[in-house]
Amino acid sequence: MKPVNKPVDKEIREVENEKRRRFFELSGKYGFTAALAAAGAGTLLSPEAAAQSAQEEREREAAAKYQAIIATAYRLEQQIGIPFAVSEAKNNIQNVTNGKVYVKVAANKVLGGGTELAKKTQANTIQIGQHSISNLAPYAKEVDLINLPYWCAENQKFNNLVHSQVWKDLVEKPAAENGYKIFSYLTFDPRTTSVGKKFDAPIKVPSDLAGVKFRVPGSKILAQLYTLLGANPTPIAWGETAPAIKSGVADALDPSIEGLWVFGFGDILSWVTFSAPVPDGNVLTMSKQWFDSLDADTKSEIDFAAEVTTRQQLANVPAARAYVMAEMSKSGVQFYVPNEEEKAQWIEAAGHQRKEWEPFKIDLAGSIANFDRLVEAANTDAGYYVHDIKA
Repeated sequence: MKPVNKPVDKEIREVENEKRRRFFELSGKYGFTAALAAAGAGTLLSPEAAAQSAQEEREREAAAKYQAIIATAYRLEQQIGIPFAVSEAKNNIQNVTNGKVYVKVAANKVLGGGTELAKKTQANTIQIGQHSISNLAPYAKEVDLINLPYWCAENQKFNNLVHSQVWKDLVEKPAAENGYKIFSYLTFDPRTTSVGKKFDAPIKVPSDLAGVKFRVPGSKILAQLYTLLGANPTPIAWGETAPAIKSGVADALDPSIEGLWVFGFGDILSWVTFSAPVPDGNVLTMSKQWFDSLDADTKSEIDFAAEVTTRQQLANVPAARAYVMAEMSKSGVQFYVPNEEEKAQWIEAAGHQRKEWEPFKIDLAGSIANFDRLVEAANTDAGYYVHDIKA
């Protein structure tokens, strides 16, 4: 790694701090969405240009026939490393509808995150929410099938699956009956096997996990996964995970590389292994109540805006990953991709083909046959290309 140029880094930090100060200043003066427009136009450091952006934003809002709120728990500038596509969705909806729809943005947990945003979208309190795909499980339990290991974890397989007809029938249909319209699926890279600073080598194969205290949420599937892999599953609330890794209460955790970066784990990890057991997918859901209230032409235009947003988001995945890896490398984090022989050991130890997973398949999919239909869909090209990490 090349040495860091400290003076240049200092200048960059000073510029970014000034941009951040100007963003909050503009938010207070013109509103959050106007500040976002100025940031997107690169005019934060120019008061005159920022004021012009704010005026244009007010004009768009006044001219629109319909209005929507899109909400995310993330800060918008974090889209460089975790491509959650909120800015793209706003711009595409406004542009494709020729200004008939104006979209306000609520970011950084202003309206909550995760489960809260899913519930608010369902209730039409907000019109579009960005959250984990798992938040749809209460309304379509089949969603939890993606947490069975080694059948749809790769980015390409995940996209094949969620854009298939069988997925629309088994997941999107009941979700729609419960108030949701899917706007766009968001691909973040698969989950990892990431270890704290006391580890001086990566986890290459499952046998390396013997005795490792692996942080898991309250998920029976993930607890069984890491038991099969030979680890010691340790349930820990998300907010307590970083202190647990630092103190040694837990040794490892499994978010995607993008998730590790956005939540600041780069400073406390030594190795990230791209073991890829399950996807770490997100979704932009839309209030079906709001969508159904639109005229037919606007509905069609929003569907096209969703298609454009999906393809932009997929194109952004490799650049976001590269950025995150570069940033985490500065803190000494190293990365490992298992080779084909090593990957086979992960699959043999815990893959979906094992008998232990059959009760989950029957409970969530209704039958082994239904699950097999989903596996076939994950392995059938659906027309949405996305880059995968390879050894």
